[in-house]
Amino acid sequence: MPVSSDVDVDSEESASTNSDALPINELFESLQGEGRLAGVPSVFVRTSGCNLRCWFCDSYHTSWEPTHATMGVEEILAEVESYDADHVVVTGGEPLMHEATESLLRELDARGYHTTVETNGTVSPDAPIDLASVSPKLASSTPTPEKDPKGGGEWAERHDERRVDLDALAELVESYDFQLKFVVSEREDLDEITDLLARIRDAAAVEVRDTDVLLMPEGATKDRIAETRSLTAELAREYGFRYTPRLHVNLWNDAPET
Repeated sequence: MPVSSDVDVDSEESASTNSDALPINELFESLQGEGRLAGVPSVFVRTSGCNLRCWFCDSYHTSWEPTHATMGVEEILAEVESYDADHVVVTGGEPLMHEATESLLRELDARGYHTTVETNGTVSPDAPIDLASVSPKLASSTPTPEKDPKGGGEWAERHDERRVDLDALAELVESYDFQLKFVVSEREDLDEITDLLARIRDAAAVEVRDTDVLLMPEGATKDRIAETRSLTAELAREYGFRYTPRLHVNLWNDAPET
C-alpha cells in the first residue's frame, strides 16, 4: 500500500506522542532484502522520522525529508493481515522513536507474527521482538558538508554525537535474538567496527559472536552496490564476519515499496 503524506515532518522530533498512532511512510509486501532472513516474504511497516541523518540513507523520505500518513495500530494490523506473509519487518527511519511501535509489536506478537525490527541501536524498547536487526552507524555515515544531500552540513555534529549509544546497544543484544549489521563504504570502516564490537562485548552480559556480525555494502542503487560489494565480501572473509546482500537493491534498484 503506497502511503500518501498527510503531514510533512521537518525535524527529527517527529516521534508520535499518541500511543495508538504511527507516522507510516510505506506499508507493503516484498522480500526481506538484508540479514540472515534475506529472501523471506515479508510485510514491511516503514515508519517516518529518525534521530540520525546518515548521508547515504536509502529511506530519504523518512529522515532527510520525512513524509507520512498517520495510521492507528488497528488500521496497520488490518493492512498487515491482508497479506499472506507471516514475517513483519518494522523499519524506518528509526521505528523505536515512536511510542506506538511498542504497541504494534505487542499486537503482532499476540497474532503470531515473526517480527524483525530494523534499528540504528540508539533506543532500547520494551516490547517483544523476534529479531533485532541492529545497525550501529559508523563515522563514515556522518553528513559532513561535502556529503550532506542537502548541502549544508548542519546535521553533522548532532549525528556524530548521537550515532552510538553503548548502553542501548548492550540492552538490545542482551534482550533479543540479534544481528549486528554494519554498512561498509571503505576498508577503514573495519577498524571502527572491530573497536565498537570490543566495546559492545565489554558492556553486554551475553556473548557477541563473529557470526552475529554482518557486513553490508553501502549503496541505495545497483551501480553503487557494484562499487562496494566486492570489498565488503572480501572484508567479511578476512575478519570472519558474515556478508549480507542488499537483495532488494539488486532486484529492483531504488524503486519504492521494495
